Amino acid sequence: MSGSWKIIRKFWPQIRKQKSTIATSLFALIAETCFRLLEPWPLKFIFDKIILTDFNVEPVGIKIIDDFGAMGLLTVLALAIVAIASLRALAAYYSAINSALAATNIMTEVRNQLYHHLQSLSLSFHSKAKSGDLIARVTYDIERLREVTVIAIVPLLTNLLTLVGMLGVMFWISWQKSFIATLALPIFMISTLYLGKRIENSARVQRKREGAMAATAAEAIGAIKVVQALSLQEMLGSNFSSHNKKSLNEGVQTQKLKAAQERIVEILLALTTALVLWRGVQLIQKGEMTPGDLLVFITYLKMAFKPMRQLAKYTGQIAKATASGERIVDLLEIEPKIQDARGAISAPPFQGAVRFDNVSFAYEDENLILKNVNFEVKPGQKVALVGTSGGGKSTLVSLLLRLYDPLEGRILIDDRDLREYKVDSLRQQISIVLQDSVLFAVSVGDNIAYGCLEATEADIITAAKLANAHDFIMELPNGYDTVVGERGATLSGGQRQRIAIARAIVRQAPIVILDEPTVGLDNENEREVSEALARLTENCTTFLITHDLRAAKPAGLILYIESGTIVEKGTHQQLIELGEKYAGLYKLQTSINVIPNLV
Repeated sequence: MSGSWKIIRKFWPQIRKQKSTIATSLFALIAETCFRLLEPWPLKFIFDKIILTDFNVEPVGIKIIDDFGAMGLLTVLALAIVAIASLRALAAYYSAINSALAATNIMTEVRNQLYHHLQSLSLSFHSKAKSGDLIARVTYDIERLREVTVIAIVPLLTNLLTLVGMLGVMFWISWQKSFIATLALPIFMISTLYLGKRIENSARVQRKREGAMAATAAEAIGAIKVVQALSLQEMLGSNFSSHNKKSLNEGVQTQKLKAAQERIVEILLALTTALVLWRGVQLIQKGEMTPGDLLVFITYLKMAFKPMRQLAKYTGQIAKATASGERIVDLLEIEPKIQDARGAISAPPFQGAVRFDNVSFAYEDENLILKNVNFEVKPGQKVALVGTSGGGKSTLVSLLLRLYDPLEGRILIDDRDLREYKVDSLRQQISIVLQDSVLFAVSVGDNIAYGCLEATEADIITAAKLANAHDFIMELPNGYDTVVGERGATLSGGQRQRIAIARAIVRQAPIVILDEPTVGLDNENEREVSEALARLTENCTTFLITHDLRAAKPAGLILYIESGTIVEKGTHQQLIELGEKYAGLYKLQTSINVIPNLV
């Protein structure tokens, strides 16, 4: 129950929006309960007033029925059975339809909220989380919660209302037999609480196993090229099988507990029915109740135990849904580390002046990746970040994008701290081209337009031409409407880079970040990409991460970064004259005419 209330509290804003639909469902639910309570009464009158009196019916005071005698009353009661059943079915239909509609609308909103929340969570979260498990929460957990709400919780609510109503009528008919019937309730509640808790714990563990399986599968499929190249299928398959087997064992344990609970309810029903019949017949012999009363009572008793049987039946599903709901709530309660500060403003058009003021940063508090970084970049200046791998170059530009915030110090653009700007307005003025540029499984034109969602078709074509991409795009089967494979897998590396550059160009951002944009390309593609990059970065403040010092040579400022510290900075000529690390590495690269891959 604590888990259920936690879920309801978290989803209350979405639930409140469906209040009219839920109210209609509840009204139909109450109507269905009333008709359920009426269902046995025509049988009671047929039994007591017609069958047991040998069809010598006493007048009931309704002329049209009295005129027809026994057959008239029988006809009316038979029609009443049909009418009550029909009205109950109609009420149940509207209750089910409206509850399903409300549950679907609520879960659709929750899924949208969860997806957008995941997009807003910081990279520090995503770097530790497993994507397969996150996808399982957005899809499978949401769907399970919706299904169980419609399939299990609403019917249980119906039957619990029926139970309350029937217990009231049963005590009105005979408090003695009602007392006998209610003796089974404490036993049922104790067994339900005990077994239900075990089922819930088992279901929670099973959901974690299923999340681990989803994560393992997503990881293997996402890196299938590496998996096959390194022959890792057997090892990863073994990991998956291990999680799968443990999930199976938890599922079997849950089924055993559910089966035990259902059998307990059946035994309690049989025992209670036997005791009620035993006492009821005695009361009939004494003339304290009629056979029809006993018939109604036994019918109510069997119907009253229906919610108990359903609770036993659905306990496992409800427990799994509760576990799924808790996983969703846990995710929604994680706060993004990067958020707009109170009073943050939309960034004005940047001139491109950048300053790192005594910046230190660590992914984990005790391990500094950047230490007291200080430098200043003028608008339109080209900056090359060079040095050994793992020195902090990519981390530095991640801070500029505000994917992370520094532990100490400030980063300023146009003499204003990044944290004073709204995050989206900051990032919209920075373009980025990565070593492994990611494309989406949409058309080529859409991939370019993702750089600026307001871009027109003419803007897209112009950007593609500037990126040396227009010619090869027109040779594709459907030109700009050609849909590329996931992550651009249907294109070559050079083609992907040029589309990524076109995406950066259409953004028209005053600040550009290039992270090893030509690594792995052949000479022809490197030439095409380099020409496109030159057009992209013209008049822009540019940060180039590279291990190729020949590419760094034209930069107006070169920062040699090692172990999170800027150990040398200046122009190419200044660093050569300094004769330290940069000069030694440049001499080594030019002497052997090979650029080592230090990544």
